Amino acid sequence: MRIVRYHEFGPSSVLRVEEAETPRPGPGDVLVRVEAIGVDQADVQRRRGEHPVSAPVLPACPAADVVGVVEQAGPEVPAAHLGARVVVWKAQNAYADYVIAPLDRITPVPDGLDPAEATVMGSTGRVAVQVVNSGQLRAGESVLVHGAAGAVGHMALQIAKARGAYPVIATASSPEKLDLARCLGADVTVDYGRSDWAEQVREAVDGRGVDVILNGIGGELLHDDVDLLAPYGRLVFYGASGSPTARPVLPFLDVLGMKYVTGFSMAALLRHRPDLAESGTRQLFDAVAGGAVRPVVAARVPLSEVARAHDLVESRASRGRVVLVP
Repeated sequence: MRIVRYHEFGPSSVLRVEEAETPRPGPGDVLVRVEAIGVDQADVQRRRGEHPVSAPVLPACPAADVVGVVEQAGPEVPAAHLGARVVVWKAQNAYADYVIAPLDRITPVPDGLDPAEATVMGSTGRVAVQVVNSGQLRAGESVLVHGAAGAVGHMALQIAKARGAYPVIATASSPEKLDLARCLGADVTVDYGRSDWAEQVREAVDGRGVDVILNGIGGELLHDDVDLLAPYGRLVFYGASGSPTARPVLPFLDVLGMKYVTGFSMAALLRHRPDLAESGTRQLFDAVAGGAVRPVVAARVPLSEVARAHDLVESRASRGRVVLVP
């Protein structure tokens, strides 16, 4: 089978398509024939050696959300799983024709989703649900979603809208991305590259501040976000796609106006509150099954052109999720 690895950190050209033996499932595992692989900003950061939390051991193959068909079951796995189309949450060695997945990492693909769309039902969609949950969003509250045309952002926007948030304010970096945000239900769209973007947000909430802000970009936006919060408002920081090597610093004086700042990590949630992680997964699948949330695929790129997929994500020009197709 084919597998993508990189043996050094650097630009997308370090990604190599190599040949490898097809793995065999062990006890409690299944072998999945891959149909689609989600490409995330974190994959790009790790390839560049710039991920703010973890660095892979070289040579490395990214872990990613995968959709495919169960072709082989290991010992202790019921035969009923054979032939099922499943989502694998953060499969190891995911950029490949086949992956091994433990049973607790697979979920049946919802009806009506093609494999590329279904990759969003892995970690990306689950993060989107959980950041909204972490913000304790209530119906009628305002919400600001940064990067609202990105893989996580476009899902979080729709989830917030479905829960009755108003207004839903979406930021993005291009007219095309803002168009997508409006199509997905944003009430107000703002180009955060403009010098007056924060003033536009204030106008959208009549100057009272925003109740919930979801920020996966980091950097200087965080300082503006704290200033934009309403009294008792909540800022959820869940990533640094815009500035992976910078460590944001927020002065404590900035939160004196009864403002709350929290960080979200899926790894921490799984470690400390697996019950909340499970309930969030059910919320995601119910929202998609009910039609309230629609995954958007920006591009489907052959596995043999993996560098192009990374370039699309790294350029921040894509709308929705970029997907590799073996």
